[in-house]
This record gives sequence, C-alpha cells and structure tokens, in this order.
Amino acid sequence: MTQRLNSIIKAFEAGKPAFTAFSKLDKLSAAEFADSPYDGIVYEMEHNPYDVSALGDALQYMLNRKQIADSGSVAPRVTPLARIPANGVEMNQSFAKQVLDRGCYGVIWPHVSTVEQAYNAVASCRYARPKGAPLYEPKGVRGDGPANASRYWGLSMADYYQKADVWPLAPEGELLVGLMCESPEAVENLDDILCNVPGVGFVLIGEGDLSQALGYPRQYEHPEVQDAMRRIVETCHKHKVVVGNPHVTAKNHKKLLDEGYRFLMAAPTKSYGVVGLAQQAATSY
Repeated sequence: MTQRLNSIIKAFEAGKPAFTAFSKLDKLSAAEFADSPYDGIVYEMEHNPYDVSALGDALQYMLNRKQIADSGSVAPRVTPLARIPANGVEMNQSFAKQVLDRGCYGVIWPHVSTVEQAYNAVASCRYARPKGAPLYEPKGVRGDGPANASRYWGLSMADYYQKADVWPLAPEGELLVGLMCESPEAVENLDDILCNVPGVGFVLIGEGDLSQALGYPRQYEHPEVQDAMRRIVETCHKHKVVVGNPHVTAKNHKKLLDEGYRFLMAAPTKSYGVVGLAQQAATSY
C-alpha cells in the first residue's frame, strides 16, 4: 500500500514530466497502449461518444497479468484517465462519478473558467466526509459505489477509500483532477482558481478553443495566443501546479520542456516504413 499506483503522479513527485496521449474507446487501442512507453493515457469522451460500457471494456483490456506478476504490484504500467463531456459550466457531477466508478485514476474537465466550476470539479472526484474532518474542503460529493473501481485497482474497498482521493491535496491520493483552461475568462480567473481551490492536479491548456476565442483559430504561434499561453504557464508555476500541453510534437517538445510544461500529450503515430521501402523497390520492376 505504500507504493504509488498512479504513474503520472509518480512522475510529478519525482520532478519529471509525464507523457500521455488521447485514446479512443476501443479494445485494440487499450491493449496497444497498455504496453506503450507512456505514463498515462486519456480516454477521450468529450468530442468522442460518452460510453461508460466501452470504457469498462477498454480498462479491462489494459490489464496485463504478466506485467502485474513481473512487477509484483497492482499498479498499472500505463495509468488511465478520462476526459468527460461535461463542461465546467454544466456543473454535472455524474460524468466524473461514472468514469471513476469504472476504475479511472483521474478526470479531465473541459472549459473550466471560474472558481465555482473548479471547486465542483474537485468536489465531484471526492467522497463525502464529516464536517470538520481533515482536508474537508472541497466538500466531496462523489456518490458511494466503489465496488467495480476497487476490484479494478486490485484493492479492498477499505484500501480503495484510503487511496481514492485527489492529489496533491491528499498526499496518499491516487486520483488526478485536470482542469482545461481554454478561454480568455479562464485565463483571467486562473489565479483566483488556484488560490481558492485545493486539489487541482494539473491545468491543461486547450489551445484549440483558446485560439478560437481569441479570434485566431488554431494559429498557435500567433502572438496573442502565445501570450495567453504564457500567462497560464506563469500562473501555474506561481502556484506550483503542473501545467500541460495537448499538442506535443517532434518540433516543439524541447521548447515545451524548457518552458516548464510537465503534462505532455503527444499523438501516437504508426510507422509504415517497411511498406514505404517495399513500394520504392517495386517501382523498379
């Protein structure tokens, strides 16, 4: 029980960046990612269909009995998170509850722009506790139904309750709450959010929506977009909160690391090198 279960948190605690990617909800992708070099993956259910049954299947296909036996630990090699469809303004706790109850180790909330929305995001990932208890705030509102999650984590319910809290608010917590900062309002309010809402594990910049709102769709190098991103990074560093970028490439990864991003999302690519070589060779016949 002393070993860290969440590989993303493990990287953060070691002062290292965590490398992640978005994934579709299908069994083949789950099995492939389970043996990948990523620290974690994010099942994408904001722009893709929200399907908790498919999520449950994908999580099962991430289990690798040989990896568990070889490591001597129930900690997954690659930690699964989920991005849910509920925007911050919708204040909908049920989406977080359902993905956590399936066994995810964290939730990414899109379009969080205010202190109230951020508070709800963290509270939705926490169980209730008596008023006046340590770490009472943000007041937990997650409904109690841990059977599937504790079984998936390989823990007793009692041990799951001990671990199923948000990091870094709860030092032993294994759950991550990620807030997406993707509007001018969110940028303006980020300092207040991080001042007043404990339990935020990381802030993920939503460059696409942010650039849209600024009037420069997907022009990520535009000075106004770059300035907004710089402000997000500086605010996160001020509060010692991890900041993430969803568009890490072979061209910008060094720059992002230098700028202090530590939750790095890179799109997985498949190589067709042998096919390309064979096609070139075939042209001579």
